[in-house]
Amino acid sequence: MLDQLLDELFHAADARDPARFFDVLPRLYAAAQEAEQPALSAALARLGDLFERVPLRIGARLGVLCGALAELGGDPAPVAEPLVNELSDCLELAGRFAAAWRTATGDEPPEPVDDDHAWTEATAARLTAAPLTREQAVELTDAWSFAQMRALPVMSVLQLSPRVRTALPGRERLIAALGTVLDERADLEFLAGLLRVLDDERLIVLHRPSGRGYEVVIGGIGDNFQLHTLLADALSGPAADGLLEGVRPEPAWVRAAVEGPVERDAPPVRGQFNLVDAYGKWIWNEGRPADIPRLNGVRVVVLGPPPYERSWSPGRMYPMMRPSMRLRRILPPEEAAAWLAKVAPEGNHAA
Repeated sequence: MLDQLLDELFHAADARDPARFFDVLPRLYAAAQEAEQPALSAALARLGDLFERVPLRIGARLGVLCGALAELGGDPAPVAEPLVNELSDCLELAGRFAAAWRTATGDEPPEPVDDDHAWTEATAARLTAAPLTREQAVELTDAWSFAQMRALPVMSVLQLSPRVRTALPGRERLIAALGTVLDERADLEFLAGLLRVLDDERLIVLHRPSGRGYEVVIGGIGDNFQLHTLLADALSGPAADGLLEGVRPEPAWVRAAVEGPVERDAPPVRGQFNLVDAYGKWIWNEGRPADIPRLNGVRVVVLGPPPYERSWSPGRMYPMMRPSMRLRRILPPEEAAAWLAKVAPEGNHAA
């Protein structure tokens, strides 16, 4: 069934028949909900070849379909490159829209409205003073209005696939294109955060009160609230095992931080530590693991007692991204002591 609908989709694209194309999309998605993972992956592999055949407005909805198939279990790797290329094209044009809008009007760029022909026409009309032709103005306005829709499937595949995150095609171009509009588009900050997620990243974790040290490997962690919870879970245990007593988080907190839902009436997460970097600065929970500076090429986290009670809501920033936290080894006492001798004392609270 999926193959037949995919054939219809390609025929509609080749015939430049948007009405037929949009008729097939929901039927294809409905059929996909009954399909197995191999069929979903095969469908995504075919869809990767379709983007170059359709214009921006149709391509935006095609991208949403690809993201939806990935969320159903299909392998997103075959569509990662076209999705990123299409999004980069869109963001570069959106950056030009913002600059042209300021030139033409002297105002802040407007809130985007996708798929509203009247809004597009009225907005593009104001750009022709930039000067731009009507066609150029419409192209830039479309990019501005469809940027969020274009970003949605990229955000899905980045959350779902560590392999895609690690080897994202066109990453540098995408980051540069995003940088041209990020100050204007708060709705794209979610994407910006995903592009900074670390995978297979080694951390040295030092517990200053006990002198113990650990090497952990992390991946797919969205922010330091999540890092804090998962560190407490990974390092908690009886002291006889070289782990830390008295820091075990509630199982519900860990489930919510890993893959489970936030349970109804779940109590707030209580911070077990104060996190400090190798240079004595506090590691704020609101930040991200990528913000933690390196010492001798390795990110270092120093754990100490919390200076005051901290609590936050259970859960995770990116609900489809499964994090990993692996305790690779407990450092021998002499190695832990050597690391502790290198790190600065706590005291600088600047972010």
